Amino acid sequence: MAKRDYYEVLGVERAADAAALKSAYRKLAMQYHPDRNPGDAAAEAKFKEVGEAYAVLSDAQKRAAYDRMGHAAFENGHGGGGPFGGGGPFGNGSAADFADIFEQVFGDAFGMGRRGGQRGPARGADMRYDLEISMEESFEGVSKTIRVPTTLQCSRCDGTGAEPGTGMETCSPCGGSGRLRRTQGFFTMEQTCPHCGGRGQFVKTPCQDCDATGRVRKTRTLNIDIPAGVEDGMRIRLAGEGEAGGRGGPRGDLYIFVSVRPHDLFERDGPNLYCRATVPMVTAALGGSICAPIIDGGRAELKIPAGSQSGKRMRLKGKGMPRLRGGPRGDMIVELFVETPRNLSDRQKELLREFCELSGGGCNPESDSFVGKAKRFWDNLTGDDDRPNA
Repeated sequence: MAKRDYYEVLGVERAADAAALKSAYRKLAMQYHPDRNPGDAAAEAKFKEVGEAYAVLSDAQKRAAYDRMGHAAFENGHGGGGPFGGGGPFGNGSAADFADIFEQVFGDAFGMGRRGGQRGPARGADMRYDLEISMEESFEGVSKTIRVPTTLQCSRCDGTGAEPGTGMETCSPCGGSGRLRRTQGFFTMEQTCPHCGGRGQFVKTPCQDCDATGRVRKTRTLNIDIPAGVEDGMRIRLAGEGEAGGRGGPRGDLYIFVSVRPHDLFERDGPNLYCRATVPMVTAALGGSICAPIIDGGRAELKIPAGSQSGKRMRLKGKGMPRLRGGPRGDMIVELFVETPRNLSDRQKELLREFCELSGGGCNPESDSFVGKAKRFWDNLTGDDDRPNA
């Protein structure tokens, strides 16, 4: 029976690139894999045909030869066996060769892995600790004592997992390789040895304290230094302070995630601080002074110019937060908020009405400007007989 065209087998165009070839092979190999079709000879034949087609078309040199001469490029005796070795597209056609091709595409999808090479001691897991501090502590820097639940290397067995006086033994099912291989027809599969977990060795007499894990659960007390200028959301890495590694492996890291509590007076933006100061209407109108707080506990006297409006900002140089990596302190920006009087007595209301009557043009330029703009807006509208009078 004549062989089908390899492009037809994979269901791709002749101009298909490597990604399209690989995608088509993945789909078909999964569909016809022997493990998914036990005892199905037709599926096994399809699986082999798909693998053969991919083995040729995924190799640039073989694909070029196939495009020129078709299947004749790989027939025995052609050109002294051809540049790919005698036999066919799999060299000697062994199941191990085909397994290598399948493994390149699927990796451990079917429990396969690279042959040889035992897994070394596992690195410990990284840990996270959330720490909340005040803005004053962020300004000054602070030392904190924290308690962290973690795993430590077992002191009884020094992390080996074996009871003192005993040791590790070579795993007999895998012969110390950490891998088990089984052959199904032409296909060879490897998987991690379940007896030793891929380590190639196992503990015959488990440690009484850690039950062969090499680690014990404890709570550690750590003293950490939070530098001045740290910002909300920053993290601090403490190398080697995470969980202990398995079988004596290296420790992971501990990450301190810092959050800064909101402050009643200040808001931070980088090195700068913002503070909103409420100013009485009379002070804003006539001018005067107010006392503004500083993050370091000090005070600053602010001169309020006459006629100050809400939203006016005044900058105090060098009164903000320190910079984490050095340099001058940031600034503090004070934003004025003019307060309208409330709970007025009858006399106060009378005086304000008198003030209003005495106010001529120019006392309220922004209000006058707004009224003028509104009047022009209404004047520009056509057919609106209900527009209010300015």
